[in-house]
Amino acid sequence: MQKLLTATALTAVLASSAFAQEIKEFNIGILGGENAQDRLASTECLRVKTEELLGVPVKLFTPADYDGVIQGLLGGTLDFAWLGPSAYAKVYLTNPEAVDVILTKQNTDGSIGYYSIGFARVDSGIKSMDDAKGKIFAFADPNSASGYLIPGAELTEKYGKLEDYFGEVKMSGGHEQTIVGVANGDFDAGVTWADGLGNWEDGYNSGALRKASDAGLVDMSTIQEIWRSKLIPEGPMVVRKALPQDVKDKVYAMLDTMWQDDPECAYNVAAGEAKDFVPVKHEDYLGIIAARKMQEGM
Repeated sequence: MQKLLTATALTAVLASSAFAQEIKEFNIGILGGENAQDRLASTECLRVKTEELLGVPVKLFTPADYDGVIQGLLGGTLDFAWLGPSAYAKVYLTNPEAVDVILTKQNTDGSIGYYSIGFARVDSGIKSMDDAKGKIFAFADPNSASGYLIPGAELTEKYGKLEDYFGEVKMSGGHEQTIVGVANGDFDAGVTWADGLGNWEDGYNSGALRKASDAGLVDMSTIQEIWRSKLIPEGPMVVRKALPQDVKDKVYAMLDTMWQDDPECAYNVAAGEAKDFVPVKHEDYLGIIAARKMQEGM
């Protein structure tokens, strides 16, 4: 029995030592969509909690566009990110072994998804997507599901080639840029993401509109919804597959209980009100992956 206990203790020490050697820091990537300073501020609580949890330095990275996070995960320089479904599809199609899918956001009504919301200024005379014909229209990022992939596909199906339907098609660089650009009159209309629940004047319960409204970047009374996509599956939180399982389990457990343990931090991470972070699996994104493959002609 003593030999068994000694062997068990030795195994634990070796496992602990291996863990210490395998991870010396932990890097979190944050998708574009708002300015870097706001992204850092809203995710600082997650950085602090993760650092306390893992006992190693944790750094936040805010690339200028979605592809910066995607390449960081593919190259192994990022350990965690909350991806949009289209960004996840690109990661998976490039390297199926790069990341593990763990959790996603559950809305206040229990649904798991969000919408691409078309919007324009109230005083623009644009009340529907039909009215946006010939106007300057903004998408967010080529790797955004709600900011390009889904609305691009749905609008193309209805109106034909978008470059012919709209007067000009722009890539704003992110959701915040689209919202501010439309509000300021730089674009006539555009799309962004929101849960579509709650009140418009609040920017709905969660999403890019809510974050922009909370930050005072937009007065919601000056813009209006003109279009809504079909429900898009909420994007997954992912961890680098090569991480030690112990690390992945700890990060999962922290996020899984965050709405109960630290609702203020959860609100920041979720971009507004939500019910919980819940488990999700790769199979939930097969439709988005198929759409991405079609878009890229794969």
